[in-house]
Amino acid sequence: MPVARPEPQEPRVIAHVDMDCFYVQVEQRRNPELRGQPTAVVQYNDWKGGGLIAVSYEARKFGVKRSMRGDEAKMVCPSINLVQVPVARDKADLNVYRSAGSEVVTILSTKGKCERASIDEVYLDLTDAAKEMLLESPPELLELIFEEATKSNILGLPSDVSNREDSVRAWLCRADADYQDKLLSCGAIIVAQLRVKVLEETQFTCSAGIAHNKMLAKLVSGMHKPAQQTVVPSSAVQDFLVSLPIKKMKQLGGKLGSSLQDDLGVNTVGDLLSFTEDKLQEYYGVNTGTWLWKIARGISGEEVEDRLLPKSHGCGKTFPGPKALKNNASVKTWLDRLCEELSERIQSDLNQNKRIAQTLTLYARACKKNKSDSIKKFPSKSCPLRYGTVKIQEDAMKLFESGLHDFLGSQNTKWSITSLSVSASKIFDIPIGTSSILRYIKGPNSTVSPANLDCSSLPEDPSLGNKLYIAPNHEEHCEPSLSEKEDYGNNSNLAKQCQIKEEKKVSKKLTEVKGTCSILKFLSQSPVLSEKRKIDSLICSHPGPESSSEPNKAEEHKAAQYVDRNKFNTAGSNSASSSTWMFNVEDIDPAVVEELPPEIQREIHGWIRPPKQSSSKTRGSTISSYFQPAKRSG
Repeated sequence: MPVARPEPQEPRVIAHVDMDCFYVQVEQRRNPELRGQPTAVVQYNDWKGGGLIAVSYEARKFGVKRSMRGDEAKMVCPSINLVQVPVARDKADLNVYRSAGSEVVTILSTKGKCERASIDEVYLDLTDAAKEMLLESPPELLELIFEEATKSNILGLPSDVSNREDSVRAWLCRADADYQDKLLSCGAIIVAQLRVKVLEETQFTCSAGIAHNKMLAKLVSGMHKPAQQTVVPSSAVQDFLVSLPIKKMKQLGGKLGSSLQDDLGVNTVGDLLSFTEDKLQEYYGVNTGTWLWKIARGISGEEVEDRLLPKSHGCGKTFPGPKALKNNASVKTWLDRLCEELSERIQSDLNQNKRIAQTLTLYARACKKNKSDSIKKFPSKSCPLRYGTVKIQEDAMKLFESGLHDFLGSQNTKWSITSLSVSASKIFDIPIGTSSILRYIKGPNSTVSPANLDCSSLPEDPSLGNKLYIAPNHEEHCEPSLSEKEDYGNNSNLAKQCQIKEEKKVSKKLTEVKGTCSILKFLSQSPVLSEKRKIDSLICSHPGPESSSEPNKAEEHKAAQYVDRNKFNTAGSNSASSSTWMFNVEDIDPAVVEELPPEIQREIHGWIRPPKQSSSKTRGSTISSYFQPAKRSG
């Protein structure tokens, strides 16, 4: 249910820019011969020539409407040009229109906060730009007003005057206007300039509404089409809303609007004015009641979100009549196609915009052969999104099976799917300063190529912190503990024997999973960090009988302190040349770990959940064991 938001104390200038029959304009730019001709864009299928999704103004003069099918449009207007939407994977491909919309957004976003509401509409918060204009070059002091701005439609201003442009110019340049109207005047000029720039650079025309909030701007942007703009002064709000049908208001086109009509007899916004706030709260609750009371008076505190990119990505397909899907195999075929397109789009978003989608959702419309329970809807299902086409396809099919189970319940009856779609949502920007895991496991001198790692499906992990230190090193070797060096100082073969044993053990371990290797293979060599590993061996090694004595422990502690002072402090002073990196083990995302090769998973799990110490512990079970010296036999 709608909730009222606090209205800002300072007046705002909000614009809603709506492209004129945008899909047709895109096709006319691709084929200039269509300009000036009755044209419609059709989402083709073999039933009655497909459905119209956009109709040019030339075709509308003949009575062609978007609700028509292609065959019906030809009957009404025999000369109409029907242009088919591009097709990919046996469904409509709207990428050409999305790209064209992005061109427009790039231009509009230069003057203020910009919210892309859909492929062909944008909200702009021009408050700061209008204040700047009012301060530096107020309209009343300008010798010439931008010509396109003088063609604006000002609500409350007589439209039947002989010279409307002079009347608009006089309104824009009023010296005695209040502060709010002066800001709107500046906003009207700015929007007119933007619309002309869009036309010059993209060949697209657009219409706009300029008001003090999003609700009013949206309501008036389509009043005077095409290629015009409408301004709503505060003084004209009440007269404008009083006769407006209640269903025209945003969020009142569905059940809530029907309830107002059926339960309260409200058909226009003016009818809503007769109810007190308390009465509306009694019917619809505190939040929605207050929201209804405010919108009836043109009050809305909804802010323009600074968003140039979509909040979600979705791909869908309808299957009307005999094309309905009636078995799992046909559903899987279409889900695979939809998920393939979705995967391409979210991967492109990740590569170009550094954004990660976190939730995969499946929607469907279905019906049962048993008509008695046909009212029940197919439930939407969601799960965490895993990057990679195959993974998305697998998860989407599981979501469908789960939804179908809930839809059918205990009934064993036939079913059919008439609509299917998947979406990726909860999209967030990757925090600045984070990057792919490849950056950390590929050292400066490493020849490892990202292509050798199947990491293309992994989003960048923003969870890196500053707790756990990793010492990169390409080669596996172990160092004897200090006590063993003292006890066997004359035995020059001890370290070599220890290294050979460890290399054999590691080699055997790495061959268990073909095509994978230890994460250490990808870590770069660092002399300073090798010393760190020596200290780690003092801590992690299994001491022999002699090394467990108190004197030897004291020697180990003293040696560790010595190395720490003389090695690591020196390294700290020259940190720019070190390849040390670190993160908080508590911040490691288990879902990301599961995407890594099994061998690396086991090592990382050793960091996150170290195994309990026991006498029967198997060597090689954790990453620390790769650095332990072999116990002296005999």
